[in-house]
Amino acid sequence: MPSVTSAPLRQHYNAARLRSHTWEQLKLAVTDLDAGQGSVEEVKGILDDLHAIELYWAYPGRDTVRHLRDLLRSEEHHGLHLAVNHVVRMLSSGAFRSDPAAIADPESGARELLAEDEGRPRPNYFEVLFVDEIDDDEEAALKHRLRQVRDRSDPFVYDAVVVRTVQDALIALLFNHNIQAVVMRFGVSYASVNHKSILREFTRALDALEPEKPGRSHTGPFLGRVCRWFRPEVDRYYVTDTPVDGLEDETLSVFRRIFYRTEDFTELHLTILRGIVERFQTPFYTALKEYSKKPMGVFHAMPISRGNSVFKSRWIQDFGEFYGRNLFLAETSATTGGLDSLLQPTGPLKKAQELASRAFGSRHTFFATNGTSTTNKIVVQALVEPGDIVLIDRDCHKSHHYGMVLSGAYPVYLHSYPLPKYSMYGAVPLDHIRQKLLALRQGGRLDKVKMLLLTNSTFDGVVYNVERVMEQTLAIKPDIVFLWDEAWWAFARFSYVLRQRTAMHVAAKLARKYRTPEYRAEYEAHIRSLKKGEEPRMPDPDKVRIRVYATQSTHKTLTSLRQGSMIHIWDEDFARKTEESFHEAYMTHTSTSANYQILASMDVGRRQVEFEGFELVEKAIELGLLLRRTIREHPRLNRWFDIITIGELIPPEYRQSGLEHYYRRDKGWNEIEKAWAQDEFAVDPTKINLYTGKTGIDGDTFKNKFLMDKHQIQVNKTSRNSVLFMTNIGTTRGSLAYLTKVLLQIASELEERNAGFEHDDKRLHLGRIRALTVEIPPLPDFSSFHRSFLGQPGVPGGDLRAAYFLAYKEERCRHVHLDKALEEMRNGAELVSASFVIPYPPGFPVLVPGQVINKEIIDFLIAIDVKEIHGYRPELGLRVFTDAALGRQKTTTALGGMRLSSIPPAKTGRKKK
Repeated sequence: MPSVTSAPLRQHYNAARLRSHTWEQLKLAVTDLDAGQGSVEEVKGILDDLHAIELYWAYPGRDTVRHLRDLLRSEEHHGLHLAVNHVVRMLSSGAFRSDPAAIADPESGARELLAEDEGRPRPNYFEVLFVDEIDDDEEAALKHRLRQVRDRSDPFVYDAVVVRTVQDALIALLFNHNIQAVVMRFGVSYASVNHKSILREFTRALDALEPEKPGRSHTGPFLGRVCRWFRPEVDRYYVTDTPVDGLEDETLSVFRRIFYRTEDFTELHLTILRGIVERFQTPFYTALKEYSKKPMGVFHAMPISRGNSVFKSRWIQDFGEFYGRNLFLAETSATTGGLDSLLQPTGPLKKAQELASRAFGSRHTFFATNGTSTTNKIVVQALVEPGDIVLIDRDCHKSHHYGMVLSGAYPVYLHSYPLPKYSMYGAVPLDHIRQKLLALRQGGRLDKVKMLLLTNSTFDGVVYNVERVMEQTLAIKPDIVFLWDEAWWAFARFSYVLRQRTAMHVAAKLARKYRTPEYRAEYEAHIRSLKKGEEPRMPDPDKVRIRVYATQSTHKTLTSLRQGSMIHIWDEDFARKTEESFHEAYMTHTSTSANYQILASMDVGRRQVEFEGFELVEKAIELGLLLRRTIREHPRLNRWFDIITIGELIPPEYRQSGLEHYYRRDKGWNEIEKAWAQDEFAVDPTKINLYTGKTGIDGDTFKNKFLMDKHQIQVNKTSRNSVLFMTNIGTTRGSLAYLTKVLLQIASELEERNAGFEHDDKRLHLGRIRALTVEIPPLPDFSSFHRSFLGQPGVPGGDLRAAYFLAYKEERCRHVHLDKALEEMRNGAELVSASFVIPYPPGFPVLVPGQVINKEIIDFLIAIDVKEIHGYRPELGLRVFTDAALGRQKTTTALGGMRLSSIPPAKTGRKKK
């Protein structure tokens, strides 16, 4: 008979929510039962579901479910009611994690062991997953022996979760965010009886592993590899009887330590704790705390250091009271005394960056305290020389365009697919990238191509298939460098679904893949299968180099103070080609007075994601999906607002899975993993675009007047007819409830407004709706660089730097109003922009220096109704080059440097006729 709770459970995004929902259902059912109104069969059905679910958690676990079943069988309904209420209270409050004594077995001695002074903090709690084919008695003995080796001085306390198959171990890792270590036994079985149970809808990720299912003798190493994919932060240990000289190299590399069954439990216990201690350490934050406690005489810069200039003042003491004394005790210019220098770290900062590198899966990680705008320029300047070609999405952050100017690179602007209905751009199709590369190869310029620069995810949440982009780009240019601007994507590392589209994960995956004999055989078969004239889509393993950089605004999506940013590097040629130039660029853009509080916050933020990133990111995703569902299904909200769906953000030709919505009433959350594995583009579930066109209110007005000014709700960005909400690891269910309440209140205000319209008011209102939903200005593509700034006629790429500095001379520029510009172009004039022109929204340049201005661009600037356009002064108009300046530029650059067109063509191996 199907369980009572089975039918609605597909409506939960993840198993953690399913679990909490099922316990709440049990609480309601036993309350009714205790009152003489409930159904024993209903309670029994829910307990059956919980028996399947609780296999994967130490608390309350299956033992508790068995105890509850016993109470039900003996008809102790009131005792059952009390016991269930206690469990639900412990789960909902999280008290079992911070106060393990409250749930410890009275006979185990743990309660006395943990009964410490009230003033002393309780040790943090975690769970260890044991994978071994043992019976119930052996499981009880294992847990008992682990309790025996505990000590009052242990910095952490843990409990054991025991499963007996590989699939159960993987399910536990996916479901249970408390698991921080896994101990795997040699030769366990693969299949789980739970895989097809009530949990079926939450274990789809395991289906893809079926073709790789190992033989019984290899299940341990296989589980270690898959664990590294699902939960890379979890410590992995292997228990085997295989002699050391019989262990494969991969087995040794996958596991933190290998044990033999005869070894003492104390050693295992201490090793587990040591792994947690190493992740828990925060070298720089700890050093800064210790420094702040030392008595200090300051004969250096910064009067604010130690708070002396603040707390001794009669006029600014309120500043000190607001921030507290610790902030000022930790403010210093010193790089010694236990501290470190960001420019050349040798102590705690060096260690903190190494720990961040491990956490984010890079080979090298560098901290920055002035935001990703600066880290973008560091990477470009480190890797790109004057005259190098960079393929770059036109609608990227403006820091990249300025990076092109600083480095002297020749940008080849890539076109994202347009979303004119929402005045947005999507992302750059892979075929467009390949076409540009092939055009450069045909023009003899492929050797000058240095970098592909893309934004992932985009500002509106469109996410690339990173592996597909890198693999097919490397097939044409095997040594190209990738710079992925992941300013809004740092959190994705800590979700097994999102991680597959992150730069560092894909770099490591491809580096391993291309070294295998299996890949070489696959590549050779691929080459043999190509038809005449067909281009390969797999890189040559003898030529390919993995060179990948990612810049992340840690402060945007993870715990960090404002401007905390990281550069992550996976570059096989870093030491040989780039390390010196990278450090020079880093020195160029990094302050000698780096903010220690920002650095400490990134150190702490790294610790947080290594322990609870998996849990917090899952919750952020869940809340994003819940907000979507609430707005789409609430009758008062969907009358006025729409959620821009996956199908509306991504055209069907880029959605191979066919997925149009994350949620459907008839399917729940059924196809997310499939879409993220298959589609060319996916949508970040934490970014929610709210369409306001039906209200007649533009995005900017809705953001400022209705959300911020009235209700203090901050939003991420706006378009002409939408606002973008974003959930993150700090978003709470209470925040979501407040936003829903505010939107309902706004809906009521709109209903009252419309009810009071007179005839003329209604006509004006319908005109505003039409302007936002029908009469939408077309989005202009990048036109071209003027021939004076072309790298080579007929070949993509232009000299942005030359155009930028040519505009420094006022006599070479003039201004022209938009309407006058149209008239001049109708009369045959050629207008070339002398500046960046960046309307907000959409927030990226519609014009760059040296770009030809066309009618579509002018029409767009006339039609958009925004208050902020950087680089454009309405009283003067657009800044353009004079004809004389362009004529002079044909023969020389503003700096007198060599033009790309003067560089000899690349050798093709053919003799000239």
